[in-house]
Amino acid sequence: MTQALIVIDVQNDFCPGGALAVPEGDLIVPGINALMDQFQTVILTQDWHPAGHSSFASSHAGKAPMEMIDMPYGPQVLWPDHCVQGSEGAAFHADLNTTRADLIIRKGYNPAIDSYSAFFENDQTTPTGLEGYLRTRAITDLVMVGLATDFCVNFSAVDAAKLGFNVSVKQDLCRAIDFDGSLAAAQAGMQAAGANLQ
Repeated sequence: MTQALIVIDVQNDFCPGGALAVPEGDLIVPGINALMDQFQTVILTQDWHPAGHSSFASSHAGKAPMEMIDMPYGPQVLWPDHCVQGSEGAAFHADLNTTRADLIIRKGYNPAIDSYSAFFENDQTTPTGLEGYLRTRAITDLVMVGLATDFCVNFSAVDAAKLGFNVSVKQDLCRAIDFDGSLAAAQAGMQAAGANLQ
């Protein structure tokens, strides 16, 4: 009863053929569905950007995807347009068992701030509401799976550990973008924060 499975951003745009495809992102879906059977509480996160979001390279003249810029809240990777609200790309992968979800947390809907973490926007202060939900249900242990290991899974795991949750990341049910060494850096950061990498 004190444990929850957090399934992060298993959406079409992060799977092969999507706007920001993570290699083999679709291959983790059957394993995630099977894992849901071991949990009473399942929570899904969903990247949910308005068109023209400030993290899109297309919103910045002369900038290309994967370039870095400085935003008021810090460094920001510029992404291809992805997970635009209501689009097919923002939808969950068709094979993901969404009926098991107790809660769906949408993030990245503030046009001025990106949001990798399931807990906070990238300003590190604006909450998504997930922490409060977990506290009121007396959930203390979180198992995280999904996309991508080095961005949204990483930020979610680090924030959860900082908030005092017991966090495990099942790496076989995650896939990474691995942009310029980002996977190794994320693994080191998650471990340093106290997350258990399985």
